[in-house]
Amino acid sequence: MPTMGKHRRTKSSPLTRGLVAVTAGGAILALPVIGATTASAAPAQSVAAEKALGPAAAPAKEITAQKAGITSYSVVKGDSLHKIADAHSLDGGWQRLYKDNKKAIGDNPALIRPGLKLTVGAKATARASGSSSDRAAAGSDRADRSERSSTPAAKTAAPAAAKTAKAATYTNDLDGWIKESLAVMAKNGIPGTYEGIHRNIMRESSGNPQIVNNWDSNATAGTPSKGLLQVIDPTFQAYHVPGTSTDIFDPVANITAACNYAADKYGSIDNVFGAY
Repeated sequence: MPTMGKHRRTKSSPLTRGLVAVTAGGAILALPVIGATTASAAPAQSVAAEKALGPAAAPAKEITAQKAGITSYSVVKGDSLHKIADAHSLDGGWQRLYKDNKKAIGDNPALIRPGLKLTVGAKATARASGSSSDRAAAGSDRADRSERSSTPAAKTAAPAAAKTAKAATYTNDLDGWIKESLAVMAKNGIPGTYEGIHRNIMRESSGNPQIVNNWDSNATAGTPSKGLLQVIDPTFQAYHVPGTSTDIFDPVANITAACNYAADKYGSIDNVFGAY
């Protein structure tokens, strides 16, 4: 039979035992590492306390269950700032929790007594609210600018520009030539209507801008009538309107010069119903 050995009870290491001190403020947890007085030492001290207390760390589960919507937390035995901040997923960790509650905790973040009331995430909530307000104010400002940009003047400017661009575009046919000529005539104060111009063109040239009359008295005199409104060269040169082509066969230039001549002689092209 094997020799029975003596069994000795394993001594607990003094580094893993927590001390309970009684002060005027009640029971507090005095962690083994007494020399730590700065926030950076808190996580290591907290881990040591948790190992010593063992099963007493169970309240952390309750913290996890309660963390949604909680802004006030009461410290229980076995707690540390690190554990509370981690359970609440607090941005900034235990350092943030200590900073927000330094007045209540004191100068040593490792010493928090059961029953101490901590505010968790309140400042973050305040900042988030402020951010929402800022966003709302920014949105309001953008709305104001949008409203200012939608003044009657701004609303009418775009259609006016569109109309101007449309008015500057003409088809390369009789309809377009007459309309472009009317635009030039309007700028130069020359009277006339679409109907009056069209009627005389159809009688004089049937709408052919290149036609030349080689059989009338003008042709016999060496100055044949040319173009849509059958204008002779001397008349075209005398009544040519600046801004139009100097080519007598150019449809717009021919119409405009002929209407300028008719306005001088008859008051308007609309008053012409035969050879002129």
